[in-house]
Amino acid sequence: MKTKFTVTDFKKYKKEGKKFSFVTAYDYTMASIINESNCEIILVGDSLGMVMLGYTSTTSVTMDDIIHHTKPVVKGAPDTFVISDMPFGSYNTSVEKAVENANRLIKETGCDCVKLEGGEEIIDTIKAIINGGIAVVGHIGLTPQRATQLGGFKVQGSTPESAKNLIETAVLLEKAGVIAIVLECVPSVVAKRITESVSIPVLGIGAGKYVDCQVLVTQDLLGMYNDFKPKFVKRFAQIRNEMIKGLNQFHDETLNGEFPTPEYSFNKEVELDRLY
Repeated sequence: MKTKFTVTDFKKYKKEGKKFSFVTAYDYTMASIINESNCEIILVGDSLGMVMLGYTSTTSVTMDDIIHHTKPVVKGAPDTFVISDMPFGSYNTSVEKAVENANRLIKETGCDCVKLEGGEEIIDTIKAIINGGIAVVGHIGLTPQRATQLGGFKVQGSTPESAKNLIETAVLLEKAGVIAIVLECVPSVVAKRITESVSIPVLGIGAGKYVDCQVLVTQDLLGMYNDFKPKFVKRFAQIRNEMIKGLNQFHDETLNGEFPTPEYSFNKEVELDRLY
């Protein structure tokens, strides 16, 4: 059994130069599998909108959706640090509403931490949530909830000005008290500078090798999600193909009578003649 990662481990790992990994889960079964792996962190991301619910973006995901999916993940992964996303609309209307929703996530699911997308414009919100006793992870670079505002799903920080802004935002988030920063879709050289500019871990997804932690959506890295493959995704397995193969074999053996054999049947003799 692995030792559960804690809030204090974020800075400890950063200080010691230790790498760690971070994947997604949205249900009990996947969470229990990850819990048996060496991966330290699970995110119940609003990516569940596309991966689990078939939405076209993350902006349709609600607080109830996130809570519904986080509860079984926490149950399935008791030895893994669980972060839950604050979905679009849950923290951008008022600071008070954001604190209320963050409290809901912690109280109703038992997750360890919440994650918010954004920079300077949500600093007061982040501080209020932290002051309420809740650990927060920041998220900058490509922020999917604001993808339309950013001009689509594009690499961020690709100009000197935008790179400078990301570096300054990371420093600002650290000062606000976040325990780590997710950095999504930025050039490796910019991610390296950001990682060097803060004393908290930078968790990179599509941010190159110089960050403190690598992040991928589990369905992407296992080859389960077939709709779209981002450039930064490496397929470490092809589980989708194996699942289809198994389903087709079940179908074929059902039709030709190979399944079930006596091994998979209850073979106790019953004297049916005594019924008449």
